[in-house]
Amino acid sequence: MWLLRGFVSLLVLCLLHWSNSSFIRLNNNGFEDIIIVIDPSVPEDEKIIEQIQDMVTTASTYLFEATERRFFFKNVSILIPENWKENPQYKRPKHENYKHADVIVAPPMLPGRDEPYTKQFTECGEKGEHIHFTPDFLLGKKQNEYGPPGRLFVHEWAHLRWGVFDEYNEDQPFYRAKSKKIEATRCSAGISGINRVHKCQGGSCITRTCRIDSKTKLYEKDCQFFPDKVQTEKASIMFTQNIDSVVEFCNEKTHNQEAPSLQNKKCNFRSTWEVISGSEDFNNTIPMVTPPPPPVFSLLKISQRIVCLVLDKSESMASYDRLNQMNQAAKHFLLQIVENGSWVGMVHFDSTATIVNKPIQIISSDERNTLLAWLPTYAWGGTSICSGIKSAFQVIGELCPHLDGSEVVLLTDGEDHTASSCIDEVKQSGAIVHFIALGTAADEAVIEMSKITGGCHFYASDKAQNNGLIDAFGALTSGNTELSQKSLQLESKGLTLNSNPWMNDTVIIDSTVGKDTFFLITWNSLPPSISLWDPNGTIMENFTVDATSKMAYLSIPGTAKVGTWAYSLQAKANPETLTITVTSRAANSSVPPITLNAKMNKDINSFPSPMIVYAEILQGFVPVLGANVTAVIESQSGHTQVLELLDNGAGADSFKNDGVYSRYFTAYTENGSYSLKVWAHGRANTARLSLQPPLNRAAYISGWVVNGEIEANPPRPEIDEDTQTTLEDFSRTASGGAFVVSQVPKYFLDDLHPPSQITDLDATLQEDEIILTWTAPGDNFDVGKAQHYIIKISGSILDLRDSFDDALQVNTTDLSPKEANSKEIFAFKPGNISEENTTHIFIAIKSIDKSNLTSKVSNIAQVALFTPQANPDDTYPTPTPTPTPTPTTDKSHNSGVNISTLVLSVIGSIVIVNIILSTTI
Repeated sequence: MWLLRGFVSLLVLCLLHWSNSSFIRLNNNGFEDIIIVIDPSVPEDEKIIEQIQDMVTTASTYLFEATERRFFFKNVSILIPENWKENPQYKRPKHENYKHADVIVAPPMLPGRDEPYTKQFTECGEKGEHIHFTPDFLLGKKQNEYGPPGRLFVHEWAHLRWGVFDEYNEDQPFYRAKSKKIEATRCSAGISGINRVHKCQGGSCITRTCRIDSKTKLYEKDCQFFPDKVQTEKASIMFTQNIDSVVEFCNEKTHNQEAPSLQNKKCNFRSTWEVISGSEDFNNTIPMVTPPPPPVFSLLKISQRIVCLVLDKSESMASYDRLNQMNQAAKHFLLQIVENGSWVGMVHFDSTATIVNKPIQIISSDERNTLLAWLPTYAWGGTSICSGIKSAFQVIGELCPHLDGSEVVLLTDGEDHTASSCIDEVKQSGAIVHFIALGTAADEAVIEMSKITGGCHFYASDKAQNNGLIDAFGALTSGNTELSQKSLQLESKGLTLNSNPWMNDTVIIDSTVGKDTFFLITWNSLPPSISLWDPNGTIMENFTVDATSKMAYLSIPGTAKVGTWAYSLQAKANPETLTITVTSRAANSSVPPITLNAKMNKDINSFPSPMIVYAEILQGFVPVLGANVTAVIESQSGHTQVLELLDNGAGADSFKNDGVYSRYFTAYTENGSYSLKVWAHGRANTARLSLQPPLNRAAYISGWVVNGEIEANPPRPEIDEDTQTTLEDFSRTASGGAFVVSQVPKYFLDDLHPPSQITDLDATLQEDEIILTWTAPGDNFDVGKAQHYIIKISGSILDLRDSFDDALQVNTTDLSPKEANSKEIFAFKPGNISEENTTHIFIAIKSIDKSNLTSKVSNIAQVALFTPQANPDDTYPTPTPTPTPTPTTDKSHNSGVNISTLVLSVIGSIVIVNIILSTTI
């Protein structure tokens, strides 16, 4: 018995449901084809459209000046929900849809938290996923708290397009500077203001100077930095673009390298402008001489889905049970995947094409059954792909003359040397082409059609006796429908049975799904015995058995019961391959379902460069934490690699607890295509929702200093700590796309990859010891165990960054690396305190593996060697009626360390948590 999990050789070359497949392109300094979508859950308000246009127009001018006359916004498409009323200005979209959104206008992640943010889970300099604005923000209701929308859009655009990060840090709002004073985390350091505790209750406000916390030696938790409203500093947009004088990004001269900002941590202390000026955009443009024109907007309204199935029935489809596999998958699509209200037509083709039915609208099961009856029953003739596509255009044209936004789902098992003759017609049509290649003969011309039209293309092996084609068709949900209408895959797996004829397991149906729950069973030889029990132990009967197509299915009426469903399948042939697929929809349109999306970081790669697997679990826009996430990557010849994906902020995972689970993949076995599928399981005692505000969010402006007084904004809504965040048991599966690897040699060394870079190194000073903590890397990136560590220290951030090998080394004789993803802790004691000018010690680590391959230098941690003085501006009289007296703080002492003569004694290494990760499926 061997586990297939229903995906072997399914190669999905479409980054499903994840918006990094942006259409944005840079043309003569102008960004074109930007897509801004308004979520269907947003109440209709035409002012939102007006405000989007005003925001982008204002932002274009601001961006142009901020980038030294290099970039502006040229044209933007605004997608308007189908449930908004018609308007003559609205056109039907072509390739634009929610899957390709660059900006999403939707309700906040958490009620009352309207902060704009950019979903960004990759490294410095890499593009983000999308920007999220709320309706209240765009309508100007939050301008006091977040500033003008146009300026803030440029701030978020820099996240999205150039992969820079914020220059504030709400988790570390203050730091101990070399000046031996406490400074606000900001860039540039020339931004002026005061640090105060400002609290209001019952219409009365108290303002006082900030106290220094005796443990952290920084300001107390409630202390805030209030910038002066009137400034002269020009930088930086990534700190606070709200200040009128701020019109630039921090550059190498103005950058504050001391601040514990995310920009410093993620971009190795480079300024935002250094990152932007190193981008492909920057290197492909020169400054403009004249000002740019204003942006051009297209208003596009989502319309009913129109799909035409174009199915190959040529002679070769009679081989390897291909025709039956196609019909199984097409039936699943027609019965369960395509949404109610959609229009569906069908074309068969061989050497010529036949229109078998014009589009009919799916209203009930009657229309679905009508379409099932039109699936091909025999295979004969040659292959003319263009004939099939042109006939599909004819079918769609009777309903939608311009074809815009319509979809063609083409399945074929062969190549056609004439297919390239209709590429231009496809490109000009406005239709989207999805391509499913059954077997290895994928026509390059059709692949190109799917790419240029924004469609998906799939490879499914005809030799794999599983539900690969079913998964491919199952991935083709509408790009524009509401989430509550999408079919979600709860399980997809299969077994090849030999001596043991039984396939027994369970499926979890959680309370966020249950509507239109659909169980699909397929077999290779004979119909199996099927038993299915609901959570109460009641056996489910009335499976529809389609012996001709070798499938049986059952649709659960109403909403399926929440809990664990059990099934037992008994094979009637030996050997036999059985598969099961379970799908469902949201139980309640007002409660977003839990979703799983997966992808690789790129779809083309060259050996031995590593790749990264990503899987994101959300409920609505809220991240789901604590799930068990497993990825299986398979080569086209059947070699598999099982990876446990982690959300620990180490190795391939950029941010801890953001709901994105990641892992490196380096186990290449051959040239060609590799496919990805992911399973996620949540358990009631571990899975939970994250109620923390999103990363890379706009700074909340607490207030301003105007004429020496604080003009405060209302406090940001706090998260209710009593809010229930734990989740029930759930399970999801997702196809994550495919990628192609080249230049893999026939024979190569086993160890070509160094340990991954340590990215979460942290340092604290406890009395006379420095305590370091980090997550252990592996022998090959984040797999296995490193051989040893090299820890270096310096009194200069840049010296340590640029000349790591020349820095003073710490004795790590007694430090043995743990298994990858374990927590490490190490302590050492500095001595010979003699030099007065050194205020900080900076620490970094390299990891070495058994083949002497060396990792990149870790992030740089630091400890301050002094107790800070109170800043002079904190002694100013407060303007409120009843200020609280400022407490007396300890005088700062001189504790400089002569790094050049520092004597280090190793205190020891202690393991906080030793987690040995298994990779079971």
